[in-house]
Amino acid sequence: MSGSAGATATASGSASVSPSPGDPVSLPALMEREQRGSDLRLGGVRARTDAYTQYAVTYRSNGLKISGIMNVPRGDGPFPALVLAHGYIDPDVYTTGRGMPREQDVLARGGYVVLHTDYRNHAGSDDDPDNDLNLRLGYTEDVINAVHALRSASRPNVDDGRIGLLGRSMGGGVVYNALVVAPGLVDAAAVYAPVSSRPQENIDRFQRPEGDPLVEEIEAAHGTPRENPEFWRQVSPVTYVDRVTEPLLIHHGTADDTCPPAWTRATVAAFEAAGKDVELRMYRGEGHTFGPRWAESMDVTMSFFDRNLR
Repeated sequence: MSGSAGATATASGSASVSPSPGDPVSLPALMEREQRGSDLRLGGVRARTDAYTQYAVTYRSNGLKISGIMNVPRGDGPFPALVLAHGYIDPDVYTTGRGMPREQDVLARGGYVVLHTDYRNHAGSDDDPDNDLNLRLGYTEDVINAVHALRSASRPNVDDGRIGLLGRSMGGGVVYNALVVAPGLVDAAAVYAPVSSRPQENIDRFQRPEGDPLVEEIEAAHGTPRENPEFWRQVSPVTYVDRVTEPLLIHHGTADDTCPPAWTRATVAAFEAAGKDVELRMYRGEGHTFGPRWAESMDVTMSFFDRNLR
């Protein structure tokens, strides 16, 4: 498959594109759609620590019930909040709150309310049978609506005027989407080892080599990048980086053999070409999940959020 069509359409990395969707499966369609996040409910206590209490939660995302967990620091607050977008875990084995337990703990101990969304089709969330065919854009809606649900809940221990996003791997791509779909929604965002900002590259790396039948279904519905470059341009967040208003921090390891560092360098170049506030931290020898330098990277992340959310 050739990615040349999408690359040509956004050669500068900052194409100024009017959000006039021709396909309901597109980022412009999400820009036009009213996002409705509400009814954040705290369920049972999952854990108590010396620094925070973890609750099971649910909220509504455009009518779907979405499950997750929320860590609430001890004390009166109000505390700034972070919505976490996890990486890919097979929904058949996924359990609520999986994906970023280290980050959930450190951020809550640092004085942040942490809302980790499971996404639709995961754990206790409602099912969306078309989500995979629709390039999982529903996950983007679920993250955006997690922020709306936090705000509409008006919880006294949450400062709903100070909210950020954190995503890992696939969740990094979800964060990219949220930033271009809903500029101004949050105050800052950080991502770890993100996927490509061009979905066709992710498909070619993760799904096509495995013979995933979904690839054929997607291309039957929307065409290949060569056949229908406009569709693939409209599902790529890099097409719309000119819309982003929030500072973005990106962490990536040089030894990441899951999500190539070249993907992140290309995304950063697009943000920089558009004059956006983007910071790239590369970690020599670190792989996809981060090991020896994870604590260092989290110190950087905490400092970044403290500057922008406190």
